[in-house]
Amino acid sequence: MREIDIKEDELLAMGDGILETLLLDRTTGENIIWATDDYASMGGAYTFFQHITPELITGNNQNVIQPRIAKNEEERKNRARKMAEVFTPSWVCNNMNNGVDEKWFKRKPVFNVVSMEGGRHVWTPTTEKVTFPEGKTWQEYVSMGVIEITCGEAPFLASRYDTVTGEAIEDLNRRIGWLDRKLRIVNENTTTHEDWLHWAKMAFKGTFGYEWQGDNLLLARENLLMSFIDYYEARFGEEPTIEDVKEVANIISWNIFQMDGLKFVIPRSCHTKILEQQDIMSGEMKRTEIECEGCKKGLIHKHNGIYVKMMDWDTGKPIYFHTYNGLAKKEKL
Repeated sequence: MREIDIKEDELLAMGDGILETLLLDRTTGENIIWATDDYASMGGAYTFFQHITPELITGNNQNVIQPRIAKNEEERKNRARKMAEVFTPSWVCNNMNNGVDEKWFKRKPVFNVVSMEGGRHVWTPTTEKVTFPEGKTWQEYVSMGVIEITCGEAPFLASRYDTVTGEAIEDLNRRIGWLDRKLRIVNENTTTHEDWLHWAKMAFKGTFGYEWQGDNLLLARENLLMSFIDYYEARFGEEPTIEDVKEVANIISWNIFQMDGLKFVIPRSCHTKILEQQDIMSGEMKRTEIECEGCKKGLIHKHNGIYVKMMDWDTGKPIYFHTYNGLAKKEKL
């Protein structure tokens, strides 16, 4: 298995625009932004509103973006203070995901059995094929939409490693993310290469997440893509084709997106407008500042920032996240 810190040079070497795809912001058509000034000491290209480009994170800069566990203690403390960045250990992610599955399947255990050993939370994967309750199918489980909010490195979705301890989870059967569970179901219920690929991609299409900070967002996207490669290689004993990797990267770039989760817009894209009008009596130009109505009044649909788009895979058309989120009727772009 690969190291937990995926080098962007490795993604760049894959060719066919894989790294470029993982850096895309599907809302703006440009690249995702840093959305943090943690790297500002490296120069103007690393400041909050600047786009993350391949040359900024590859070659001599290949160690710029690292998982939280690889950052020094001071960096972790600063990010916790500024952005309330606190990552969740795998055992907590597992317990929470298990709780949802217990309600969906109406039984427990489904994917693993939780216990304590030497004061540590551990889990043992179930060995029998997962069965489904009456009226529900494995295809429904694989396709259903799940979303990790403020996802960080996406530990609830793809558990390649414990984001708190840095321990790699090499045994695929012990991975506990939503995508991992879906791919286990795909493994257990498909026999041909074609069917496996189809349902694996359906699993990705139903797996969503959003994050504010650009470095975390890229790490989340990388973790999902490497998970696809891990499961493919384990199933077929060879690497997936670059065409399949590119297709999955495309899905991920739509489904794991950059967003202010309170406003549903690109981080800090709301702004104050300046209205200049000439006074009829004096002839002087007067400037009036007009604050974003959504920010001022807390109205979700009145922000003047850039509302985030996502893909509706059923129709193959992009939609606004804030309309898909149950706050209003779906609004096609």
